Amino acid sequence: MLTKELDTISEPMLARWRDYYALTKPGVVKLLVFTAIVGMFLAAPGMVPWETLLFASLGIGLSAASGAAVNHVLDQRLDAKMARTRDRPLPMGRISEKDALAFAISLGVVGIAILVLLVNLLTAALTFMSLIGYAVVYTVYLKRATPQNIVIGGAAGASPPVLGWTAVTNEVSGYALLLFLIIFTWTPPHFWALAVARKDDYAKAGVPMLPVTHGPEVTKSFVLYYSILLLIVSLLPYLTGMTGVLYLFGAVLLGAGFIYYAIQLKYGHDESVAMKAFAYSISYLMALFSFLLVDHYIPSLWPE
Repeated sequence: MLTKELDTISEPMLARWRDYYALTKPGVVKLLVFTAIVGMFLAAPGMVPWETLLFASLGIGLSAASGAAVNHVLDQRLDAKMARTRDRPLPMGRISEKDALAFAISLGVVGIAILVLLVNLLTAALTFMSLIGYAVVYTVYLKRATPQNIVIGGAAGASPPVLGWTAVTNEVSGYALLLFLIIFTWTPPHFWALAVARKDDYAKAGVPMLPVTHGPEVTKSFVLYYSILLLIVSLLPYLTGMTGVLYLFGAVLLGAGFIYYAIQLKYGHDESVAMKAFAYSISYLMALFSFLLVDHYIPSLWPE
């Protein structure tokens, strides 16, 4: 009898915690934290001190989760109009706006406090700027103001490798900015592929995404242009001596795959390609940064 009562109590609690977890956009946050961790390892000649790795990852992750939750609060009316997002906790009324905002602020305060007290002030300041850039500048203004919202707003999402780098070195390096540039260039084709697939949703919600304002064909062309640019930008770590041949191989292979999907999207007739390109773009970024990490700890394949 007691077990049944506990199960009855725990099920609603678990469902509520799942809703709060969903507010943090865990898939996005995991990718951001992964790129930040790679930034930490690339900044260290050897291994990253475990305290830095732990507290920087935690602080950056909580701050990113805070920005995601704020995005849920500010976008709840738009989310309610879109098939892809209308089942989220706020549009469905499973979490109140007040509770979601309190949750977001709590995550942000704890995350920034960890960075200030246990990492360094530079990383904390840059993380806070990124949080404001995404949660306020992008969500409140850019997303609703211009079809270039993803291009301009991509700076916030491109910052984690820089944050990881500064967590270790307490300075912004040119190499860290190369990592920033890769994600900054990756962001438009990544999101525009999704926008092509969800054009009607964005139009219904009144969001001026590029496929809505300029049409799918123009957007597909830009996806192709940016995928070519991304391949070029991804070669810069090798060309500047930051990485070795292993990374070069990975960058070329992965970049060619991105261009393949972009060509299929532009010239093919399969409507499912847009989502396939979007899914590939996520795998691309994880694989590219994995090559960066492995290359950093494996001597060059070429003899001196």
